[in-house]
Amino acid sequence: MPRRSECSHQTSCLHLVAQAGRSPDECDRGGLDGKQGFQRLPIGCLTIGEIAASGQQVVVSDAGPDDACLAHLDPLQRKDICGFNGQPILIRDQVLGVFVSYAFVALPEESTVWGRLVADHIAVALVNARAFEEMNQLKGQLELENRYLREEVREARSFGSIVGDSNALRQVEMVAPTDGTVLILGESGTGKELVAREIHQHSHRAERPLIRVNCASIPKDLYESEFFGHAKGAFTGALKDRAGRFEAADGGTLLLDEVAEIPPELQSKFLRVLQEKQYERVGEEKTRSVNVRIIAATNRNLQQEVAEGRFRQDLFYRLNVFPIEVGPLRQRPGDIPLLAAHFLEQAARRLKLRLPRLTAAHVAELQRYDWPGSVREPQNVIERAVILAQSGGLHFDLPVTGRAVTLPAPASAPEAAVPAAADPILTEAEVRRREQTNVLAALTQAGWKIHGPGGAAELLGLKPTTLISRIKKLGLKRD
Repeated sequence: MPRRSECSHQTSCLHLVAQAGRSPDECDRGGLDGKQGFQRLPIGCLTIGEIAASGQQVVVSDAGPDDACLAHLDPLQRKDICGFNGQPILIRDQVLGVFVSYAFVALPEESTVWGRLVADHIAVALVNARAFEEMNQLKGQLELENRYLREEVREARSFGSIVGDSNALRQVEMVAPTDGTVLILGESGTGKELVAREIHQHSHRAERPLIRVNCASIPKDLYESEFFGHAKGAFTGALKDRAGRFEAADGGTLLLDEVAEIPPELQSKFLRVLQEKQYERVGEEKTRSVNVRIIAATNRNLQQEVAEGRFRQDLFYRLNVFPIEVGPLRQRPGDIPLLAAHFLEQAARRLKLRLPRLTAAHVAELQRYDWPGSVREPQNVIERAVILAQSGGLHFDLPVTGRAVTLPAPASAPEAAVPAAADPILTEAEVRRREQTNVLAALTQAGWKIHGPGGAAELLGLKPTTLISRIKKLGLKRD
């Protein structure tokens, strides 16, 4: 086959890495003969290429200047060389390269054995080096994933799977199996992170990591390093190579929380990764490819941010492929029954307490409440109720909101402190009977609800704990 100094397909070529004790950099400036530029030799071409293709050694003890095994050398070098020992570098029948030695004298018989030993040692060294490099890469990848996932696991352990039957959840079911980019919109604390986690868990990437990063919490001068990684020595403090969030999420999902906080001057770099799936580490010219699904989340109006020049329009279009709006809980009363049952069971299991009974009256009470906060608020209310229910029935201490609450009008103070002469004097038994009747009337009117707005404690102007103690003292029981 004709000789070629370059290969059109480099993976099918032998690449020169060492020659007569010279370094790889020096070999790059020369070739197999230092003149003709044979840095690469196609597999199957000339004797060396044939050794790589067949995996068979070629040993010529007394070669002539015109011998085929020396055809790749300069004619001036051939006349001085008498011996050629070409050994394939083999591991489990896989050719890793070719080890060639030349001799200026005829090769003795034992040279074949020595050549084979050297080639085998080189093969073991190459395999060990390759395995060590792969182990280091995997170790770094796992350490990076563990660091990012520990926080996610802690958050996920508190909430579990998302619960509800709202339009947002139906959209999750549609988009999760695809690789489409998702933009989650909603107020702070409405559960945008839970929606993103649900999308990831129901995608084909579920076995790979979900890496969450809060774009608002990263210092501006560390953005590139945090997302794209950096090379050792790229800046002061860069003591070793470091992978970024994109590399950690390779094969999985990257959640860009508070995406509107990305600085405008860095938004073009994010756009390139989204479009081309390529990036470079800080201080490194090597272009890396990444396979990541992007989920972005924000509580800001991105269209308004675009109009005011704080967010790139092309980046907004790239992120806004499949928008999902997560409404606050006060706008989703239909989700409250499922959420209440889920949080109740979850709290009882986590706290190892008895599971209280959730009635329709309890659900109605939760639905009447104008939830000003996020889904964490009902979780905390229900968890507190589970703890208190161990010494009584299930009730919810709902905090006071801005709603108007109708309270009983206070009795006007008497004009005189001295009772009228006609006022009857009651015995202790009569006072107890009247108190019992009054408390029972309040309990009946409130449906035996003690706590919260409209409860018996509120009607009587008592603290719930005081009323509970009085009920026990009076021996009142619900039919």
